[in-house]
Amino acid sequence: MGAPKTAPRTSYHHGDLRNALMDSAVDLARLGGPAAVVLREVARRVGVSATAAYRYFSAADELLDEVKHAALARLAEWIEKAVDAVPADGDPADVALARLRASAEGYLDFAFAEPGLFQTAFCRDDLEHPEEDEPEDFSDAAAFQIFSRLLDEVVLTGGMSEQCRVGAEIAGWSTVHGFAVLSTEGPLGRHLPPEVLAFVRKRTIDVLMRGLTRAE
Repeated sequence: MGAPKTAPRTSYHHGDLRNALMDSAVDLARLGGPAAVVLREVARRVGVSATAAYRYFSAADELLDEVKHAALARLAEWIEKAVDAVPADGDPADVALARLRASAEGYLDFAFAEPGLFQTAFCRDDLEHPEEDEPEDFSDAAAFQIFSRLLDEVVLTGGMSEQCRVGAEIAGWSTVHGFAVLSTEGPLGRHLPPEVLAFVRKRTIDVLMRGLTRAE
């Protein structure tokens, strides 16, 4: 006789259930993007009723909003890890440029390694925040703040002029994000062989770095 199957867990300590639901929701987003984050499926995977899940997330949009922020936080972690791996010794201007380049590499590494979470991080949800005076600004995203900080470092070390710095964070973010989307969801990923995709990825970052730091 085979071993009995483990019964789904149906009781949790205070706070554990919410964490379990979030972990399950993030796993679903990783596998299928934002469309896969369905509250009833999350509850089923955890082994509780949908009613129990609704005590922590009043609507599916609320759960998706939480997962979206978790995905954005993981993106920032990947970028920070790539930036921190750059050796600190050497000419300060060269180090600052290397750190800026590493941020783009980390961004793309996350998009390629975690396409479901990457899609979720930037999905549009319909959740409203009536208690807030204004909607959340894109500049509040940690990834955007990291890129902005690194651009400031490049300016301070003489690798970029003040004139080039104006609007550079949006131009740079748009370039890297656009390449990531075209590669993970669009025609670049579908039609380019891996070695060609790797080449154009490097070319994209090369062009971006030259464009950001060229003399006015």
